[in-house]
Amino acid sequence: MPPPTLSLLPAATEIVAALGALDHLVGVTHECDFPADVASTPRVTASAVDPAGDAASVDARVRELAGAGAPLFRILDERVAALRPELILTQALCDVCAVSETDVRALAGRLRPAPRVVTLSATTLDGVFADVARVAEALGVVDRGEELVDRLRARLRLVHETLKAARAPRPRVAVIEWTDPVYAAGHWVPEMVHRAGGVDVLAGPGEHSRPVALAAVRDADPEVVVIAPCGYGVERASTEARRVLTTEPWAWARERRVWAADANGLVSRPGPRLVDGIETFARIFNPRLFAPADRAQAIQIVKADRGDVMVRD
Repeated sequence: MPPPTLSLLPAATEIVAALGALDHLVGVTHECDFPADVASTPRVTASAVDPAGDAASVDARVRELAGAGAPLFRILDERVAALRPELILTQALCDVCAVSETDVRALAGRLRPAPRVVTLSATTLDGVFADVARVAEALGVVDRGEELVDRLRARLRLVHETLKAARAPRPRVAVIEWTDPVYAAGHWVPEMVHRAGGVDVLAGPGEHSRPVALAAVRDADPEVVVIAPCGYGVERASTEARRVLTTEPWAWARERRVWAADANGLVSRPGPRLVDGIETFARIFNPRLFAPADRAQAIQIVKADRGDVMVRD
């Protein structure tokens, strides 16, 4: 029987759900929104940053808090204590993305009885699969973890075999994780691009996401630009992509294939849905080999092969 579990990372919540243990989650973060069944689970965190702000204001607020040594996220200690978790899932990768591991372990040390803390820290796809196995072990469902990873790897093989059989060309790809300032997506994203049949021109597998001059993105000469701001769904990413493309610094991108993608569902969260992201990228990069991308996951903004038509639907 899985223990009462607290997830302090949306990706961890998604892993627990994929392992069939959602009923054992006693609390989640304010950002956990998948699967839909998690909507009724108690929330145990709050953010000091208003996510509804524009890209520049969100970045400015994050820098302000970081400069002051203030946390971006707050754990609701009393609520956690009342839930009496026996297992806490957290992360050690990014203090901008979720509560810090240091704060979580400090809280766990104050609880009685002290819960077990399991930290996820993947920066590659293999690391994500290892994290799935780690969560499965902590939940006592090792077999389910192995079966889940096997299914995910089988889907990756299918993409690979399709590309290999067709000797598909590899387009040059830039994945933008934030637009103001511009950040190149790192960690597992370059590997996602490679497995989907593209060549990431901005980052290598496992590298941290990093700020990059927009001119450097242009000079890298991507054929495909994927705009997937961290924390954005596909509609908000689409709105942001259309906004930046109207500005002069982004004029060069109007001559490329530009897509907006659901960052939360496909790119940002190191969990099972990264495989959905690879499948979607494959549809974007080689549309003749795969079914069209689901509009709920990715929207084409510019079709460079049609005279740079701005797609409005």
